Amino acid sequence: MNKIEPRTLAGFMELMPNEQILFNQMKQKIEKTYQKFGFLPLDTPILELSEVLLAKAGGETEKQIYRFEKGDTDISMRFDLTVPLAKYVVKNYGNLSFPFRRYQIGKVYRGERTQKGRFREFYQCDIDIIGDGELSILNDAELPSVIYNVFKELGFDDFTICINNRKILNGLFENLEQKENSVEILRIIDKIEKIGKEAVIEELEKIGIPKISINKIIEFIEIDGITDEKLQKLQALNIENETFKLGYEELTQVVKNIRLFGIPETNFKVDLTIARGLDYYTGTVYETFLNKNREIGSICSGGRYENLAEFYTDKKLPGVGVSIGLTRLFYKLNELNLIKAEKKSIADVLVVPMVEDLSVPIKIANNLREKGINTEIFLNDKKLKAKMKYADKLDIPFVIVVGEEEVNSGNIKIKNMLTGEEKECSLENINF
Repeated sequence: MNKIEPRTLAGFMELMPNEQILFNQMKQKIEKTYQKFGFLPLDTPILELSEVLLAKAGGETEKQIYRFEKGDTDISMRFDLTVPLAKYVVKNYGNLSFPFRRYQIGKVYRGERTQKGRFREFYQCDIDIIGDGELSILNDAELPSVIYNVFKELGFDDFTICINNRKILNGLFENLEQKENSVEILRIIDKIEKIGKEAVIEELEKIGIPKISINKIIEFIEIDGITDEKLQKLQALNIENETFKLGYEELTQVVKNIRLFGIPETNFKVDLTIARGLDYYTGTVYETFLNKNREIGSICSGGRYENLAEFYTDKKLPGVGVSIGLTRLFYKLNELNLIKAEKKSIADVLVVPMVEDLSVPIKIANNLREKGINTEIFLNDKKLKAKMKYADKLDIPFVIVVGEEEVNSGNIKIKNMLTGEEKECSLENINF
């Protein structure tokens, strides 16, 4: 019989147990932080009807969709968590309380060209606040507070949440009579961090933007200084455009209220180059960077959109949200040795039976689990040395050996595998 080589599809991540433990810990910390801010859990199917999922898709996105037919049903795999959210909100509109605050952590699928750090199956960790008809700008100021708390909880201090408002950019383009090119200009500006100023100028020239307008666009996005100085310089431009003025007012309000949420000045800034390439962002936009590892790219991004579900309903459902691409973030942090997958076992205690009658060892394990202590019992017939080697290899912190002497005396010894120290206590009162 020919054996089949076990291999995994390109673009799909599999981890060793120690790495998976660390990945799960990161996911749990993100989830707990989302819950701390009152976001409600949501899960949606990985598979959706193609006509529902692809209502808004097009261009490159649609090319990346995993799509197939089962019987007479045309099915697609979700490519993000936002479109399923839109479907969910419209479908359950009458049973939801608005503003609807939800978080969702789940896998999404994109048939992208595989490359280092890019995956076809990956976890996204999303939060969104959806309004019914309207949504206060205060919500735009709260999300950076969530981002700040998430990355502090993950153990990071030196990061910056970059904030901008697309109305400012759109107003600038209207003022330069480049409104019809605004989406393309925004896409090009969004790449300035990756390709540099000269390449951005070249791309703007290719789409026919006049040199005088290009100079004003570059001058605008190069406004520098601390946050308040940038706001002052924006105001000093005296651009007489209503869209620009509204964007400036919104950005000022967001900055003011971010400070109320207690985010240090060192962890956020106004960045006029942040445009976000997706067409549906209409106001506040965010991107978050690790300051010493900008090469990773944005580790959390999102923004404000005026109508979440325009392809499903006539109801106006404005929202604001952010997303963390956890799989890619984990891969990059691991690659750069910024995180260490040190924990090799979930168990805190290994019970090692050295008797044929397992009733006492099993009772000990059950009692420890009832106290909330992760406990493994070694059930295979091996010598004591092999059992201790197993505990040592998995870095299990404590070992309890149960032999005839322990069963007869009613006392056990708990060995600390790190220090080698042993502590004696009764079977009825095991403590560490």
